[in-house]
Amino acid sequence: MNNTFYGTLIFELSKKGRKGYSLPANEFKQYSIPAEISRQSPTLLPEADEQTVVRHYTNMSNNNFGVDTGFYPLGSCTMKYNPKINEENASHPAFQGLHPLAPACAVQGALEVYYNTQKILSELGGMSEFTLNPFAGAHGELTGLMVIRNYHMKRGDLKRTKIIIPDSAHGTNPASAAVCGLEVVEVKSTADGTVDVEDLKPLLNDEVAGMMMTNPNTLGIFETKIPEIAKLVHDCGGLMYYDGANLNPLLGVCRPGDMGFDVMHINLHKTFSTPHGGGGPGAGPIGVRAGLEAYLPNPQVKKADDGTFYVHYDKDSLGSISGFFGNYAVVLRAYTFLLSAGKEQFAKMGSLAVLNANYIKESLKDCYELPIQGLCKHEFVFNGLIDKSQHVTTLDVAKRLLDYGFHAPTIYFPLLFHEALMIEPTETESKDTIDAFIEVMRKIAKEAAEDPEMVKSAPHCTPITRCDDVKAVKEPKLTYKAYL
Repeated sequence: MNNTFYGTLIFELSKKGRKGYSLPANEFKQYSIPAEISRQSPTLLPEADEQTVVRHYTNMSNNNFGVDTGFYPLGSCTMKYNPKINEENASHPAFQGLHPLAPACAVQGALEVYYNTQKILSELGGMSEFTLNPFAGAHGELTGLMVIRNYHMKRGDLKRTKIIIPDSAHGTNPASAAVCGLEVVEVKSTADGTVDVEDLKPLLNDEVAGMMMTNPNTLGIFETKIPEIAKLVHDCGGLMYYDGANLNPLLGVCRPGDMGFDVMHINLHKTFSTPHGGGGPGAGPIGVRAGLEAYLPNPQVKKADDGTFYVHYDKDSLGSISGFFGNYAVVLRAYTFLLSAGKEQFAKMGSLAVLNANYIKESLKDCYELPIQGLCKHEFVFNGLIDKSQHVTTLDVAKRLLDYGFHAPTIYFPLLFHEALMIEPTETESKDTIDAFIEVMRKIAKEAAEDPEMVKSAPHCTPITRCDDVKAVKEPKLTYKAYL
């Protein structure tokens, strides 16, 4: 690697007077920017030739870590491999060249993909209907909660403004509820990490709009009392919302709709292998049980009796929550994955995810503290090292993992444990990769006991070493001008 560009910021490579190629004057009329809106001061942009710029950004891109470069055991995020056939289909000119305002008669193939994806997701989730419009999982959560609010408002039940959320929930749950204008009511977990039904009962009244849950929960534990919980919530007039972030281990085995959930979202970028991270693009389709279909956002894709597809706008819809039909290229990737796997393979996906997680858990529980014993599903949570005598923290372990070429798991979440380390291997990782990860985790535990400063000062082999995380958040430098 060229050390001149490795980890160097572009403004540091700037040399006065250097520039890339400029287009010559052309035969068309020149347009002068009016003085009143023209910039009066220099732009202070870096001055660099084209080759320097290309090398800089190419080397910067090589610093990125993703599922194509290594193991990414990020708990509760299901960072699985993205098959390249997905990319081939999504980049097909027949799809890429579509205009969003094209009439339905001219885009029947695209609408068929959309419709078929809706139906497959409905089957996998046990729902009556799906929409693919939301741009991401959190956007799907918000949309699902809007469906719930719309349902109550259409019935004139306006005082239902409370949403019950477990204390182990994903952070997006209370955030989505707050954005939707709902009041969050927390329900506690029992010692085994599942929802405390006895703590739930006093919270139920005629002000409850619904309850949000994920299953398995964020500890990777299967919530066995959901039918009982669903009955309690339904009896008080509320609806059940399923956070689909942890759907992966349930695929082909059980369905949220059969458990008693009324509304759910699915992260295509988690469960169905579309790209994940970097702020998008993602997709968070939401599904609803029978009787709630009309409340889904517009536009809705339907199939006519003659087999053609059309775009429908329902008068009872909550309205539009995205431009046109969401991130359609992401839907194409997921549809490719769904057809590639086939209905008979989904149960294998969930089973392998569960097997891989339990294999890692059992292989490391003599080195890392396991607060909840027993079978986990797709992910599990350690509470840091068992031996805490050297004061090596979960953050230290995560930083040291980077030196060995592995992305760190999720740390300090869920908040139920002080030194939480959440690991999710997914079904796509080989035993060789998982064994290598286990070996490194054991090595780090040994280092923590015998040479703790090595771990506490990690990472040592990355472009930058240990940084001040708090300062990075409180004093971010978002442009190169901050360094001048």
